Amino acid sequence: MPPSTSDTILPGDIDGPAAAGGPAAGAALDDAGHDIIIKVRDVTVSFGTKTVLDKLDLDVRRGEILGFVGGSGMGKSVLLRTVLGLNQKQGGTIEIFGTDYEKANDEERLAVEQRWGVLFQHGALFSSLSVLENIQVPMREYLDLSPGLMNELARLKIDLVGLAPDAADKFPSELSGGMIKRAALARALALDPDIVFLDEPTSGLDPIGAAEFDELIMTLRDTLGLTVYMVTHDLDSLYQACDRIAVLGNKKVLIEGTVETMLASDEPWVKSYFHGKRARTITPRAASAAASKEAK
Repeated sequence: MPPSTSDTILPGDIDGPAAAGGPAAGAALDDAGHDIIIKVRDVTVSFGTKTVLDKLDLDVRRGEILGFVGGSGMGKSVLLRTVLGLNQKQGGTIEIFGTDYEKANDEERLAVEQRWGVLFQHGALFSSLSVLENIQVPMREYLDLSPGLMNELARLKIDLVGLAPDAADKFPSELSGGMIKRAALARALALDPDIVFLDEPTSGLDPIGAAEFDELIMTLRDTLGLTVYMVTHDLDSLYQACDRIAVLGNKKVLIEGTVETMLASDEPWVKSYFHGKRARTITPRAASAAASKEAK
């Protein structure tokens, strides 16, 4: 059964401010002068009697790759879906490009939706559509384009994410795990969004494929002026790709900052995650990648 429309319509804004290089329309500046395009304040989300998020605060800065990490079942994907309007919240506010999405009218919501793209954990491609047709789904929903122009734009996105031209006519069942992630990313980029949301983008990929995907995300951020909100468990991704990291625990953001901030933290979960057995294996390699990124 194909995924629901709310999970797969991944709009962006072809003529958006990110492409122009100017300030993001409607965004606010924080005390340090950062351009805040998503502002989460006092957000509470509950399912029945279970509270998953409790008065959570988070800022997403324009142009950054923000890694969002936390233990399994802590609510990382819940927050992502709440920001996207797919989960109801019981309290607090979420402003996206200066608009309170929950209180916005249909026209205002459409304007916001046309500036984001989403890659869900397993790709969420329509199994009955080819890669080309999957990428065209948001184009058909939001744009009035000729079939020829849609084909041309979709093929450009296929090339942009590093897929071979012949991938256009393949169906999801014919793709490897890495190709599915890239095809889903191409769809998320279909309308040139200002921000892309990635839910466990390297999950299920081998180390080489995951590293290549991280490189792709960094390249797209630099060339397209994207902001990236990435939910991940991948330590290599946190070291290699992320400018900042936010850690979810106890239903709130426990700490946010650079990798160095995480390594210096005394928070028990953060310390265990970044200094644990697996971390000791990854840290030397990933730290080298982080240093190389900083040098650039």
